[in-house]
Amino acid sequence: MKPTPSLCALLSVCTVLAACGGGGGGSGGSTATASGASAPAGTASAPVASAPPAASSPSSTSVPQSNTPNVQPIVVHAAPRLTRNMLTTSVTVCQPGTDNCATIDNIQVDTGSHGLRIVASALPATLPLNAVPSGSGVSGGISGGISGECAVFGSGYAWGAVRSADVRMAGQLAASIPIHLIADPSVPSVPADCAASGPSMLTVDTLRANGILGVGVFAADCGGACANAALPRWYYNCDASGACQASAQPLAQQVANPVSRFALDNNGVVIDLPAIPDGGALTVSGSMIFGIDTQANNTLGSAGVLKGNSQTGYVSTTHNGQTFSQSYLDTGSNGLFYRDTQLPQCGLWYCPSSTQAASASIAGTNGASNTVTFTIGNSRALFASGNNAFNNIAGAAASGFDWGLPFFFGRRVYTAIASRATSAGPGPYYAF
Repeated sequence: MKPTPSLCALLSVCTVLAACGGGGGGSGGSTATASGASAPAGTASAPVASAPPAASSPSSTSVPQSNTPNVQPIVVHAAPRLTRNMLTTSVTVCQPGTDNCATIDNIQVDTGSHGLRIVASALPATLPLNAVPSGSGVSGGISGGISGECAVFGSGYAWGAVRSADVRMAGQLAASIPIHLIADPSVPSVPADCAASGPSMLTVDTLRANGILGVGVFAADCGGACANAALPRWYYNCDASGACQASAQPLAQQVANPVSRFALDNNGVVIDLPAIPDGGALTVSGSMIFGIDTQANNTLGSAGVLKGNSQTGYVSTTHNGQTFSQSYLDTGSNGLFYRDTQLPQCGLWYCPSSTQAASASIAGTNGASNTVTFTIGNSRALFASGNNAFNNIAGAAASGFDWGLPFFFGRRVYTAIASRATSAGPGPYYAF
């Protein structure tokens, strides 16, 4: 990722980076990929940028308690196109206020983006979802249209309509929230600026999953910038013929982080994955626990809290004497991504002849820091193993330090949503 004049545009500018994107990786490919989208075999990736603070509840000194079931199973296993390190879950989507529902599996879990995105073909025809009306149509938008959205990632773009759905996970309900329905037939024509963003990711095969569950540090995928102006490659007002123009989008109608819309347990998530061998694992099962300090199973305890920038969510990482001010913890990236000219590369992946030990210090805006030790294996040898999960895969990035899925193995990692109260104060922050 890189700094941009508009925080809301961070997601879109991610495409200019050599290794921007995220989501799985396998053996043998060479293209960059997107956070929330899986990489082809052997491809480097980095995360979707964080959106600015959106419709979050105010912070307080107390944390509302809950006894609602809050543990959602998550798993890494085989994914399309030999994609590796793809963390997935199942999500139940319903017509709002009804029991007309469908459970969609193989949804990527992504702490580096915000909102639920599902490929339209993964939903049954018996589950129609109402379109979300478009925003104000700033800059000549079409009056009375439906909302279209362009989500731009490092490996391409996902285009579709914004629709309203109840989203259920564990015992939790996010009622009538806007979700992104990728390749929705009601908006068949991709706007030119969106299509120019790179390859299309409009199918399960090209997205490498049935969808993306963005559970990052903000409540909506764009925030105030999109609410106040029509920004390119974000929200669009589409008429009945499918013609679309860029439009502003009110916060309440933006694609929402489902966790932020739960009645309780709505201030963040805990990703809990077991440690795995250095040679990798065929499958890995763990838990996504909703809420922080809201139940006995999600208390912070002794975890070190690293506050993120209130506008971007970034923390910083120092490695080999270099400080990366744009740093983030992201399950949607299939490796660790940073620049290290001392490591040999095979494509975009590092492939040292022997496993290399390394360390880095992650620091928050609160002055706290945590030193992390990690290893970098030979990507070619690891991909040839046939395993699907690795804790020591790393690749090159043009800028920033992306603590992707390998970082999460063997840790409980907390991601706190901006402005939501926890015992350590409001998010955005990471803790581990």
